[in-house]
Amino acid sequence: MVTVSPNTEKTLVVIQLTGGNDFMNTIVPYTNGHYFDARKKIVISQDNVLPINDTLAINKNAHSFKRLYDEGKMAVIQGIGYPNSNRSHFRGMDIWHTCEPDKVGSEGWLGLAIKELDVRSENVLTGVNIGEGLPRAMTVAGVPVTSVGDLEGYGVMKKIEQEKLRDKALQAFKDIYGQAIGTGPVAEYIGNTGLDVLKGADMLSNVASNYSSNVEYGDNAIAKSLRDVARIHIANLGTRIFYANHGGYDTHANEMPTHPKLMSDLSGAISDFLDDLEEHGASDNVAVLVFTEFGRRMRDNGSGTDHGSGGGAFIFGKNVKGGLYSEYPSLDPSDWEHGEDLKHTIDFRGIYATMLEQWLQVDARPIVKGDFEQIKPFHN
Repeated sequence: MVTVSPNTEKTLVVIQLTGGNDFMNTIVPYTNGHYFDARKKIVISQDNVLPINDTLAINKNAHSFKRLYDEGKMAVIQGIGYPNSNRSHFRGMDIWHTCEPDKVGSEGWLGLAIKELDVRSENVLTGVNIGEGLPRAMTVAGVPVTSVGDLEGYGVMKKIEQEKLRDKALQAFKDIYGQAIGTGPVAEYIGNTGLDVLKGADMLSNVASNYSSNVEYGDNAIAKSLRDVARIHIANLGTRIFYANHGGYDTHANEMPTHPKLMSDLSGAISDFLDDLEEHGASDNVAVLVFTEFGRRMRDNGSGTDHGSGGGAFIFGKNVKGGLYSEYPSLDPSDWEHGEDLKHTIDFRGIYATMLEQWLQVDARPIVKGDFEQIKPFHN
């Protein structure tokens, strides 16, 4: 195991929980009668929680979160959302990616941040997405971002394989966003920037082989993604923003059998990732932001939960001041939005602004399109 020289520049890792994580079954109001009245079947019993105070507890399946919370490395942002929350997965996620609730935006918030962090677009690894294609959050015309599908294979790829990978990534981008924002902006983005996979692949070719660790990550997708983030960060290649995706949270049906594994995989992966960075002396300047496009409704539907609002987000890291932030939405039925939803208590754009200004030292106002309440989740 090689210890790297500390990177003094702050790095942000963003994890997207695709599908709408059930916040109430993640940070559980385990002593609140309204919770048990509303949730008849999709409910976490008091035997299956790890209390953090007299009213809230962490889902027992996410036991690694409890350790991080107790160590002061986990900040829970309660009631995150925005006015008139959109319940469409695609539009809802699009709003979170562009900070544009009232119109279809064409620039991602992290892409704009990358543009500020690397004004001359000198490093194609300033922003790295772990996975195929490119999240809308990282998309801005003229801003290069590298997408890494398989770090293990990068070093042994032949040139023709690299070109096929690039073409596949570009096609995935076209397929996802062509319909939503029109062929013009998509074509312009690809024409001006593309996903500079070939150059990025060349720079990443030795990352996997040069990495060793005593941390054993789980055998699941999010664990593998965060191990790749750790490898690249430890290699000191100048990446400031990483993006990873954890899917499967659209729990309309079968939530009780599927959500526990999601919680276990996610919490274990983040815990292992932070341990890995600590082992390599590379944890001081990394913060992890976890978000999802919306919460779930108060009442269950018999087998799962439907799209709602007033969800939750999380910030992890060595320099994070752990604890509870904002307010847990009222569970009293008289306070429910539209008679069925949790009301949001803090705007997600304020949390983005917090990460941009307090962590990355980037002016947030032009990126989040306004001034929003921030929190103070960092020690320095």
